[in-house]
Amino acid sequence: METCGTSRRHLLSYSTSDSNTTEFTNPSTFILLGIPGLEAAHVWISIPFCTMFAIAVLGNFTILFIVKTEPSLHEPMYYFLCMLAVTNLILCTSTLPKMLAIFWFNSKEINFSACLTQMYFTHCFSVMESGICVAMALDRYVAICHPLRHSTILTRPLVAKIGLAVVLRSGMVILRYPFLVRQWPYCRTNIIPQPYCVHIAVAKLACANTHVSTFYGLFVTFCVIGLDGIFIAVSYTQILRAIFSLPTKDARLKTFETCGSHLCVILAFYIPRLFISLMYRFAQNVPLRFHVLIANVYLFMPPMLNPIIYGVRTKQIRERLLQLFIHNGA
Repeated sequence: METCGTSRRHLLSYSTSDSNTTEFTNPSTFILLGIPGLEAAHVWISIPFCTMFAIAVLGNFTILFIVKTEPSLHEPMYYFLCMLAVTNLILCTSTLPKMLAIFWFNSKEINFSACLTQMYFTHCFSVMESGICVAMALDRYVAICHPLRHSTILTRPLVAKIGLAVVLRSGMVILRYPFLVRQWPYCRTNIIPQPYCVHIAVAKLACANTHVSTFYGLFVTFCVIGLDGIFIAVSYTQILRAIFSLPTKDARLKTFETCGSHLCVILAFYIPRLFISLMYRFAQNVPLRFHVLIANVYLFMPPMLNPIIYGVRTKQIRERLLQLFIHNGA
């Protein structure tokens, strides 16, 4: 009950009169509720999220260190892996520290500009992660379908251009989000039932027609991330055709294993996104706290899993990691 009282005290002051509604073009702060309905368990909920944050930061920094210090890993696949690690680190550090502050210290206020910045980083680097998955699929396609030309096709300049294209695409596509949110008037409440700022949650607070925001969100989902998924599916269709055309079972298994890590990363990214999208549309009776909790687990699970997947499944990274432990132990 104390939480509800606190939330009410943070409501924006406005008149409910039909003839005199006060509009706030830029509210000074928003209030992030964390996991609505589970405020009493915030400290306990923080434990798995804090663990995921620690594993994600340590794991991705380890990947960056190993690739940098091991010359044999200076190849396109590992350059893309480093881009993925940096993306995961920024995604985690732009959202999780504020979440933990809410869970531990009840620090729920966030400045309007800080909220827009967090929103931009969250969506931008999520889209960027999808783009990097496409780049990695391209690398696997060239490596398996055109193995003799792999080094001549995916040169370092081309890898750099692909990385730049992924960054620019994500930045430009998501740049529309904060501009849409900033231009609307706000006259209802400043309470966001989330532990961090996301576009659609902020848009719902505006006292204006936000259909443009809804349609643009669908555009990003289907025409950007959806097209990425289609490109990956087409790439792996060609990869599987090339694998099944190999003469022996051992050759097929060995070739398929080179795609194993990337496939796991793709599944960790796209399957939860599909599940959440279906849940939001068809599971309307599911409590809000469950929606919010699952969405948060989805956001932070890939940054934690990606370094583990590549650390366990990639022989060069695994061996280099063991060398580091043995050397430090000696």
